[in-house]
Amino acid sequence: MSSAELSERERRVLEAVIRSYVETAEPAGSRALTRRFRLGVSPATIRNTMADLEEKGFLSHPHTSAGRVPTDKAYRLYVDSLMHVTELATVDRERLLGGIAAGGSAIESILRRTAQSLGVLTQELGVALGPRLDQIVLKRLELVRVSSEKLLLVLTLQGGTVRTVFIEVRGEIADTVLVEVQLVLNERLAGMSLSDIRHSLGMRLRDVHTSMEGGDLLNIFVQEGNALFDIPAAVEESVVLGQASVLADKPEFASGDAMRKLIALTDKGNQLATLLRQRSSTGGLSITIGSEHDNALLGGLTVVTAEYRAGALSGVIGVIGPTRMPYEKVIAVVRHASQLVEDVLA
Repeated sequence: MSSAELSERERRVLEAVIRSYVETAEPAGSRALTRRFRLGVSPATIRNTMADLEEKGFLSHPHTSAGRVPTDKAYRLYVDSLMHVTELATVDRERLLGGIAAGGSAIESILRRTAQSLGVLTQELGVALGPRLDQIVLKRLELVRVSSEKLLLVLTLQGGTVRTVFIEVRGEIADTVLVEVQLVLNERLAGMSLSDIRHSLGMRLRDVHTSMEGGDLLNIFVQEGNALFDIPAAVEESVVLGQASVLADKPEFASGDAMRKLIALTDKGNQLATLLRQRSSTGGLSITIGSEHDNALLGGLTVVTAEYRAGALSGVIGVIGPTRMPYEKVIAVVRHASQLVEDVLA
């Protein structure tokens, strides 16, 4: 049901119930709504309207209270049709900028600061998922001798990420050969994504790996390129979390069961990474509420995320919290944070 299928009075009463419940965490009664909001009708009329909204599935009636609380269906209608998202306050914009931009330029560091800043500003659990490293561009590589039969390949990637891989070699390789091979590899591979390197490595080294002194070492790259320039899924799919303690004081987590579900969710990094990665494919802002999730651990929770992009790279930042959240502010914060992350990465 869309907001157009509700009367003007029903829309106003529903918005008042949601705003009241978000602010107080208490079921909204007709007299309380009359005092707090200028609805222009009597408590009896509000009570009847709330009963109609409950019948339509937008409100529920807790057994221990005479008031009503919004359902997931109500929050969805509110997000899609009733709320008014405004620009983020200047003080919050400055706090976000200071939190995200101040510090190291490595992607992991930026995302860690972003998740923490989102949590502080929204009082929800900040989350961030890095870009697929497969698409990250190689800036340069270095070959470092570890022993007579082992080298360390150091890959410096776009955004400051560094990955290291050990290479087994047969016999000691002269320093001059290491320098020459490193030069050739940087000339042929720097500026390409790891995915493109794996798919074209043999072709790019075909005319040199048999004609120079370091041919045997280059041949190792040709034969083992898929492994040397691959990023394990466990590294690529890691989720960065803010402080879960910001949720501890919310009444939704007063019961041990709710907190256990949250801990279980954050402990299952692969599941959370898959959830967030799916949201990056939709682009822009994404909001899923309570029963809309496929994962039972997300029942009673809302996930608000935004995609960020930097060239060919894309990832997700956002927050997780109870469905009773100040959606206008959360959405404004997440949107602005995604833009800041893009600016910093660029």
